[in-house]
Amino acid sequence: MMKKWMLTPTILLLLFISACGNTGNGKQGTGGKATTVDTTTVRLGILKNVTHAPGIVALEKGYFQEQFGQNVTIEVLAFDNGSDFAIALATNKIDLGYAGPGPLTNQFLKSENFKVISGSNNGGATLVVRKDANIQSVSDLNSKVIATPTKGSTPELSLRLLLKQEGLKVTSDTSGVQLLSRSPADVLTAIRQGEIDGALIHEPWGSQIVEEGIGSVLVDWDKIPPNNGDYPLTVLAASDSFLADHRDLAKRAIAANAEGIRFIKETPDEAYQIVADQLKEWSGSTLNLKLIQSTFGHLKLTDELNTDAFKELADVSIDAGYIKNVTKKDLDLSSMFDLSLLKEVKQATTNK
Repeated sequence: MMKKWMLTPTILLLLFISACGNTGNGKQGTGGKATTVDTTTVRLGILKNVTHAPGIVALEKGYFQEQFGQNVTIEVLAFDNGSDFAIALATNKIDLGYAGPGPLTNQFLKSENFKVISGSNNGGATLVVRKDANIQSVSDLNSKVIATPTKGSTPELSLRLLLKQEGLKVTSDTSGVQLLSRSPADVLTAIRQGEIDGALIHEPWGSQIVEEGIGSVLVDWDKIPPNNGDYPLTVLAASDSFLADHRDLAKRAIAANAEGIRFIKETPDEAYQIVADQLKEWSGSTLNLKLIQSTFGHLKLTDELNTDAFKELADVSIDAGYIKNVTKKDLDLSSMFDLSLLKEVKQATTNK
């Protein structure tokens, strides 16, 4: 089982998982035993959201440790948003982990030194609005202030796409929709204090706002663009240096992610509790277990990856000015993906 997370001076939550207990001795990994010889530390990043449930569960159930083997120490860093994660991955602060396509794409076009290697979850973000903000439809968002986790985040790009579909413009004044960055955990307070009129955020934060009675869902997760919620919101990515030095460990991370997905689908009640407990550690407040359970209904857990959605969201980033020096016509993201590892893991699983 995972040890509790510890807050570091860098505002990252840091966990050292000791190689003990069930650590892969005699365990089958991606087609063979986890027989890592050299002592290695793997630095894994993750976001503090229900949408990262496969990673949370895979860590808590020990799937990563089993796959990596007894000589590997796992160091986990938890982030408030994908932009910070992407920078950490590109600057060699972490080796691999979970984030969304928006910040990963924005960062990749600057550094080109990591790869997306697997899917994890599609969907799980909702657009919620303050109850007294007089918002009944997306068109009512004009002149309102709407929060997203950070500039260039996947929820922000989805919001921009939604507004564009409705003919609304993003502006810095009341002539259009004003966007504000707020961490998901801070959105509830901002809505309660009337600082913002709504937010497009990952679960469970949207559902928590509804449960608190201070907001309502304006656009549910399965109507959020692109592709009506069926788009990659959480994927697994790894640095090029980690892939070069530890390709087998990257494959084992993919296998652990798949085990986390399978556990959630087969044992949902225990998965709800695992995620609820971890989110409590992160947020400092107890989240209703029924709330966590309901938010799982907003997720489509899968390790398959729709790369077309990356291009659609990247086009929005170009329009917003987050991606520079490349046109939508010339944009080529093919080198951002290495799905050969996922294919090899699936083949090894099938051949067992």
